[in-house]
Parts: sequence; structure tokens; C-alpha cells
Amino acid sequence: MKQSRTNTCGELRIENAGERVTLVGWLENMREVGASLAFVVLRDFYGTTQIVVESEEMMAAFKPIVKESTISVTGVVRERASKNPKLPTGDIEVVPESVEVLGKCIYNELPFEINRSRDADETLRLKYRYLDLRNPEVQANIKLRCNVVSALRAAMNDEGFMEITTPILTASSPEGARDYLVPARKHPGKFYALPQAPQQFKQLLMTSGFDRYFQIAPCFRDEDARGDRSPGEFYQLDMEMAFASQDDVFGVLERVLPPIFAKYGKYSRASDAPFKRISYNDAMENYGSDKPDLRIDLIVKDATRFSDCGFEPFAGNTVKAIPVTGFAASRKEIDKLMSEVEVQTGNKAYWLRLDENGELVGGVSKFFAERKDELIEALELEPNTFVGFTAGSRLAAQKTAGVLRSKLGPISEGHMDAEKYEFCWIVDFPMYEIGEESGELEFCHNPFSMPGGGAATLDRAIAGKLDPLTITAQQYDLVCNGVELSSGAVRNHDPEIMLKAFRLVRLGEEDVKAKFPAMYNAFCYGAPPHAGIAPGVDRMVMLLAGESSIREIIPFPMNKNAQDVMMGAPGCVDPRQLEELNIAVTAVEE
Repeated sequence: MKQSRTNTCGELRIENAGERVTLVGWLENMREVGASLAFVVLRDFYGTTQIVVESEEMMAAFKPIVKESTISVTGVVRERASKNPKLPTGDIEVVPESVEVLGKCIYNELPFEINRSRDADETLRLKYRYLDLRNPEVQANIKLRCNVVSALRAAMNDEGFMEITTPILTASSPEGARDYLVPARKHPGKFYALPQAPQQFKQLLMTSGFDRYFQIAPCFRDEDARGDRSPGEFYQLDMEMAFASQDDVFGVLERVLPPIFAKYGKYSRASDAPFKRISYNDAMENYGSDKPDLRIDLIVKDATRFSDCGFEPFAGNTVKAIPVTGFAASRKEIDKLMSEVEVQTGNKAYWLRLDENGELVGGVSKFFAERKDELIEALELEPNTFVGFTAGSRLAAQKTAGVLRSKLGPISEGHMDAEKYEFCWIVDFPMYEIGEESGELEFCHNPFSMPGGGAATLDRAIAGKLDPLTITAQQYDLVCNGVELSSGAVRNHDPEIMLKAFRLVRLGEEDVKAKFPAMYNAFCYGAPPHAGIAPGVDRMVMLLAGESSIREIIPFPMNKNAQDVMMGAPGCVDPRQLEELNIAVTAVEE
């Protein structure tokens, strides 16, 4: 449907020369050449068209119009004398017969140039997001998002999944992040919660007899922002399968994702199925991360045998090493790299080099002088190799090494195949961990996951015959280019096993029934084994677009402080609304 226009601004070609057309859009720019000659750029959602003003009458009509006003132009298409091969419409121009202002821009000065909005301050961009979105480059990311979501839906339908929407207003549930609470007017003192994920509902669908479910699900979590995570809300491709195993889930995503990444991604290459599978422990040991970027071929090696080399930060600690050939950097560049790692991790990194003559030089080399041959053999070093070191507790040394590896890869010749999408599965996550705040045993990820070994493993742990921290869960993450795309699991569908799993974190039967009444009761009526996963749509599109910030692919994102500066949210409400909801607001210091 073209409404008041005969063509879009991205549609006209040389074969349209001689036609009388009507175009509508935003007046992007007007360049006056003389008293009766001007070149006007008209822009709409589909592209731009050049309008050539050649009379004093039309000049008088166009000149008062402020940039970014919406206008309707009727005129005749002709071939351009000076063609622009960079534009799809670069072979033609339109000579106007009439122009009408449809929506007047009353401001002569814009907050930023539309086509350069990405160079503007982010706060300004978010405040005037409706102007920022006029930038074709910004708009392209939203178009990409639309195409990707459409392709995901089509692929899931082809896999036999049924799209079912689940409630937005639900009960608060301990799922790892803070809830957004909604007061219930008809039930004073009680609250709904916005779902952190449709986790319980999709599992209940499996117990209800549905075989394959999915939705592009909105999720709400009151958590801090970062580059690959938006505060407040995000969307995920949520899916669940009845009578399914881990392999069944993997098979679906290994068929669905690679074609979409290859078609819509910045890079045309994506991993073929089956994706590489790496245990959590191996990922941490070899890559220093549970979301390794496998485009980088560097491997973290254990060097704890050298903790007694005389270098104090190594003493009594786990030591990790990353040998890198082809890393030719100055001392200043190395110091900068080490500083960046320390800022990001809070832990120092160290280095030395095996030069072309086979001598250890620089950094901490003097502490290895008497054990040079042992170091070369242990780390399989070749001449002209840089070695980065990290030290600390096992986890701290691993994580610091992981950050160092991620920084060394892109700046070391021949160690990163950057222009591709490299997928892998991280499997066998720990079921439990010691909470940083509580200091007690807690679930490491999803409390609804099936423990490896089932009830027998839990019985041994409850009896004190097995350390709960050694129990693995049938949980898995999908990682692409160092970004965690999704988490999933084979679910714990047996009420007896569920009670045993929660018993280890000090929750009894009554606690489980109170916190998860619907799920626990449903499982008591005969539940199928089921499994699922939920790739993040926002992160997926961010990767496909080649963006470093997730805000670039969200139509109306919040800022880093979870504020919508365009709409003024969160904001104060009328006292009468609070009274109606039986809510009293305590004084808050600004």
C-alpha cells in the first residue's frame, strides 16, 4: 500500500524516466546553487531520491521548509547528467511541479545531524531516539532484528514447534535476579512479578501434553547494564521439548541457527553442525572462560609447577600461562595490555619472552633463569614466543588468563580467524556453588535442572559421602564468538529428585511446595522428561550486526542506569494512584 505516494524514495530507476510521480518523506538536505537552482535530498524508510529545483517559483516553495519536515513532492523523473553509482536511485532525479508540507519541523537546529547521530553523545541519542532512528544506519539494525525474528519463527515452525504466549503478570520466583514487582490493586499488600523468564510456564506446558513449545519471549530482570545485556527487559527465543534429551535440543539449534547467521550476519561463515562440546571444567582450564571465543586458537596452560620460582605473586598460588607466537609488541604496548587486564579483572598479569636466540628476556624472566629448559619443555615454547602469566586462586588465575587470552588473540598475528561465527556448547556445569554473599551452598544456575547421576548422586551428597560441589548438572550454554547466547538444561521432572536437590540448599518439602506450587503439583501428576533452552534475541542480533553494544539493536533502549530518558521512566506518580494501591513511599535521599 503506497498511500499518498506513487513510489518510495528508494524505488525509482532509469526505466522510470519520463514518468510523473509523487514521493513523500523527510527533507534531509537542500543545497542551493543559485537563485533558481537547488538540489534537495528526500528520504523515506526505503532510501533517498534527489529532487532538482530549477525555477524561481519552486525555489520559493522549497526555501522556507525546515530540514526534517515531512513533505510530498510531485514531479517528473529524468535521467541524471551526473550519476551517483553509490545510490540505488543514483541514475535518476525528479524535477518537481509541486511540493506540500505534511509535517512541519519547527526547529532550525537539530540535536545532532541525522546521518551522523551515532557520533553524538549517547544520552542525547536516547533522549531523541525518534530522531536517532531516522538515521538509515541505525534503522538498518532494527530492520535486521525484524528479519532475524521472522526467520527464527519460520525455522521453529518448520521444526514442529508451536508458538504459545505465556503470562506477563505472574508470581515472584527466586530465579537468580531481582524481580520487577507490580502492586495488585484488588489484593492490598500483594504483588505480581514480571517474569524473569517463562521457565515455569513452559515446563508446565510440557506436563500439559504439549510436545514442542516456543515463543519470542519478553523477560524482565532488575539487573545492571553491560555491553551485552540491557537492563530491564530483553527478548529470548524460548523453547521446550517433551520426551527430549540434551542431544535433541542441540540438534534443533544446530539446524536453526547456522543458516540464519550465514544469511544475516556481518560474516558469511558460521560453524557447521555438530558444534564443538566442551565441559565447563575444560573450558575454564583451557580457555579461562565458560564462554570462550574459539576464533582464537590460544590455549591456557598450567604452570603451577613454577609457583616456587622465587617470584612472590606466584608463591603458593595456581599459575597459568599463555604462550603466543607472532606477538610483536613494544614494552609500552605490553605494559598497556597488562594494565588493561588488571583494570578488568582486579588481578595482575605478568610476562616474559623467549627471544629468537632462545634466551628468556623481559618481565619476570629473571625468576626462570635457572629453569629455562624446564619452562621451554613444559610450555612447548618456540623461539620468539611471548608468554603471559596469571596467578592466584585457581578460579582467579583461570579468569584472569581468560581475559588476557581474549585480548592477545586479536592483536597477535595468525591467532584469530575473526570473520566467522564460531559456536560451541559448554556442558556439565556445576550443580551447586558457594554463594558469595551467603557463604553457603546455593544452586549454581537453574534450580530446575536434572543432576548428573540423578537421585543416587544426591543421596550420596545428603549422606555426606560426596562433596555437593562436585555434582554436575545437565545444564548447557550455547556460546558464539565469546558471547553467551543462551542457557538451557534437561529439566528435573521428578518430584522426589527435586526435593532432594533443594534439601542440599536447606529447603524442605514445604518450602518447595510454597515457592513452586504449580510446578511441584503438576509433576506429581506424571510429567514427561523434558529439556529446553532460550537463546537471547538481542545478543544474537548484536552479533549479527557486528555491534559492541546491545543498545544499538533495541528500538527504544534504556540507558546504563535503567532509565528511559525519552519517556522519563522511571518517574513519580500521582499520590492518588499510590493511595489506590495501598502503597506508601518512604523518603529517599537523592
